[in-house]
Amino acid sequence: MASSSVAEPAKAARKSDSHPQKPKQKRENQDEAELLTVPDGWKEPAFSKEDNPRGLLEESSFATLFPKYREAYLKECWPLVQKALNEHHVKATLDLIEGSMTVCTTKKTFDPYIIIRARDLIKLLARSVSFEQAVRILQDDVACDIIKIGSLVRNKERFVKRRQRLIGPKGSTLKALELLTNCYVMVQGNTVSAIGPFSGLKEVRKVVLDTMKNIHPIYNIKTLMIKRELAKDSELRSQSWERFLPQFKHKNVNKRKEPKKKSVKKEYTPFPPPQPESQIDKELASGEYFLKANQKKRQKMEAIKAKQAEALTKRQEERNKAFIPPKEKPAVKPKAAFTETKIDVAALKEKVKKAKAKKLGALTAEEVKLKMEADEKKQKRKK
Repeated sequence: MASSSVAEPAKAARKSDSHPQKPKQKRENQDEAELLTVPDGWKEPAFSKEDNPRGLLEESSFATLFPKYREAYLKECWPLVQKALNEHHVKATLDLIEGSMTVCTTKKTFDPYIIIRARDLIKLLARSVSFEQAVRILQDDVACDIIKIGSLVRNKERFVKRRQRLIGPKGSTLKALELLTNCYVMVQGNTVSAIGPFSGLKEVRKVVLDTMKNIHPIYNIKTLMIKRELAKDSELRSQSWERFLPQFKHKNVNKRKEPKKKSVKKEYTPFPPPQPESQIDKELASGEYFLKANQKKRQKMEAIKAKQAEALTKRQEERNKAFIPPKEKPAVKPKAAFTETKIDVAALKEKVKKAKAKKLGALTAEEVKLKMEADEKKQKRKK
């Protein structure tokens, strides 16, 4: 009895302990969610000389080559590059003979990561990025990504078309991508250079690689626009966005080339096909099996001679084709000559007289006589 009375309060205690654990778990999950979200407007403190007062132990340097067409621009902007890097105590040299740019740390350099940023700066300048945009890489909250797209498409014409698709008409697609990702994007030759925040660079890389895989950038831009609107809602930040994002299907699926000769499937039968006859069975059926060796030989010779005779006749026919005259076209029959008709001369004369009389200004026979008489009289008077 005593043991049962002790067990009952123990069970009750366990029940009471097990129930209030649920609100504790909820609180813990809420705290974790609050810790994961970065407060708006928060920035990491800048790295100063106080963080590393003794400087660096070793000198480190990076060099990169640049194309010939960038030489004139780099000559102009190099003093500005040196000025920007001197603020961080980094030395920069431009070698026009070798066609290279070099950056190296000095004794005064205190930031160990600034040399990596200086390396990215000269890389961007070599990839046709303007100095005004490239110098932003020296800021702590800005990063860069140089995406190589030259080896993604084998066909040159196809590569040029897809690269132009990324730029868009009058650069509209590239401008939309820049606005959505808050990144500067520069397409030059076989590379795409992007400068901006880390989250934006990730999206830019995805869009560029998808475009080279024949996925139009407008689909990715549409999803980015939806994500931008969803991020504004504080309630939806911790939820899955898959139900809101569009799911595009491939419509132009490449059809498998069908063979010219299609094999028709035979009707299914549970019975196996009949066993093919062997050579001995065929000879038994025809009676050749019982023939002697010399008889078989004679039959073979006769079959060979028959084949040769057929081949000879065919060859002779082909030769005789050259001597067969071609069919001549039927001769064109001459057209029947026009039958001569008797012409009535008197009737024609009358028609001509009538025509002359009808003409305007034409004189009659009587008028002509009177005129001739008047002319003769004039001539007599003059005499």
